Amino acid sequence: MNELMTLAADPAAWAALFTLIAMEVVLGIDNLIFIAILTNKLPEERREMARRIGIGLALIMRLVLLGTVAWIVRLTAPIFTILGNDLSWRDIILIAGGVFLVWKATKEVHHRVDPDPGPDIFNRRTVSLGFAAALVQIVVLDLVFSIDSIVTAVGMTEHLPIMVIAVVITVLVMLFAATPLANFINANPTIVMLALGFLLMIGTALIAEGFGAEIPKGYIYAAMAFSALIEGLNMMDRRARQRRRQNGMTQENPRSD
Repeated sequence: MNELMTLAADPAAWAALFTLIAMEVVLGIDNLIFIAILTNKLPEERREMARRIGIGLALIMRLVLLGTVAWIVRLTAPIFTILGNDLSWRDIILIAGGVFLVWKATKEVHHRVDPDPGPDIFNRRTVSLGFAAALVQIVVLDLVFSIDSIVTAVGMTEHLPIMVIAVVITVLVMLFAATPLANFINANPTIVMLALGFLLMIGTALIAEGFGAEIPKGYIYAAMAFSALIEGLNMMDRRARQRRRQNGMTQENPRSD
């Protein structure tokens, strides 16, 4: 309690809290996009439940990891060397998560562009298997993103209460944003391919980071923001052309009194 009162009176602690929240929210976008794409493949009545369970598990994992900060710090210690690169457990987890993301995004792209994609584990005839498979994949990526998130938090502040508050607020933002984002992606088919491209880029970046070739996250999110802006302009262009066509049809076929 005394530590909380001391931190509350410290302007530097507030600055660290707001900065950490902003960074955690940005890092959470990756997780949110994956959850949105994955749950949109489930039957509509199961989607909301899957999102809430997935994000709830993300919160639990982050809080558990915060309770083992000393263990998290040890995850960054090198355990062996491959081709001159010192790899830690964190690196291995990032590489595995990146490979999983690249595999999943590639599979989804192939499923969308192939005229005969064949059966899918999310087929409505196997709802229980689809729901379970979705949760398993969400949990796997939650673990990867949670470790990356907590390592970032540990690197920014040494105060555990600040980390806990930032993580809880970030997950609450994810919880409220999950359904609107999923609905937006579902209502705009071209956004799905853009989001899958984001997952490919994020997975590649995780693999590169695991092998020590860290790509500045600012570049990644700037590229994502620019791509989203271009897609937004394309959506506006399509809607404007549709309105012009509708207006033209109305003028060609005026109502007769």
